Amino acid sequence: MIKSMTGFGRAKLEIDGKEFTIEIKSVNHKYNDISVKLPRQISYLEEKIRKVISQKISRGKIDIFVSMQDFSEKGKNIRINHEIAKIYIDELKTLAEENGINSEINITEVSKLPEVLNISNEENEEEIWENVSQVLNMAIENFIEMRETEGSKIKEDLKTRIEFVKEKVQEISKYSSGLIDEYIVKLESRIKELLKVDVVDKDRLAQEIVIFADKSSIEEELTRLNSHINQFSNLLEKDSPVGKKFDFIIQEMNREVNTIGSKANSLEITNCVIELKTEIENIREQIQNIE
Repeated sequence: MIKSMTGFGRAKLEIDGKEFTIEIKSVNHKYNDISVKLPRQISYLEEKIRKVISQKISRGKIDIFVSMQDFSEKGKNIRINHEIAKIYIDELKTLAEENGINSEINITEVSKLPEVLNISNEENEEEIWENVSQVLNMAIENFIEMRETEGSKIKEDLKTRIEFVKEKVQEISKYSSGLIDEYIVKLESRIKELLKVDVVDKDRLAQEIVIFADKSSIEEELTRLNSHINQFSNLLEKDSPVGKKFDFIIQEMNREVNTIGSKANSLEITNCVIELKTEIENIREQIQNIE
């Protein structure tokens, strides 16, 4: 299924007294650019998260935001640094005596001083990763679902546009089939008018027709263009990421249309080329949104 590169997914889950929230959002990008923002206490999970994302999402500028709130008592230890606390108390008493200040010291205030009170969180890293990965997969599912919804809209739009391109190519083919006959009539009439004769040298006329046919033939370009159109239509039905392939095909289609335009000896073909170039540019802009 065609997927858009623009998407958003969010998941929230409370497990064992811990609340995890993960948000994923993305915009268009030529490559896979992943940015992960994590709380400091679980920053060690960044590479694991990157690996999971890169396995499931191939293109886009992807931002992942992870938050964790811990309401449980599990793994938490509070330690008082008695040595540091005693130094603080002794120094504060000395300061109070030297300056005639009340030396009553509140233990609560002492505990707020730097490095006196330490809270350690002895967590099981594998257990934390299992919880985070569970929420991450939920967020990815929501994210991909949104990408697929947007992708289905893009697909329908591209189907309409490529059908228009196909019709214009058929129209050019129809006009080109009568170019030689039309040229013969015009050339013969012009020669008679210039040379004031009723009979034209058929050998010379044949040579001119061959030269014109060789210079103005667009059969090869039309054949390649129809092949590109078929490839484009087939890619619309693929499940794998196809954005880069679309980009290449559109470049090739544009090249063939430019060549047809340079060979065109017909106002009708020129008008069709202008319409084709406009529509191919619209397609090119649209496929920039595809993964």
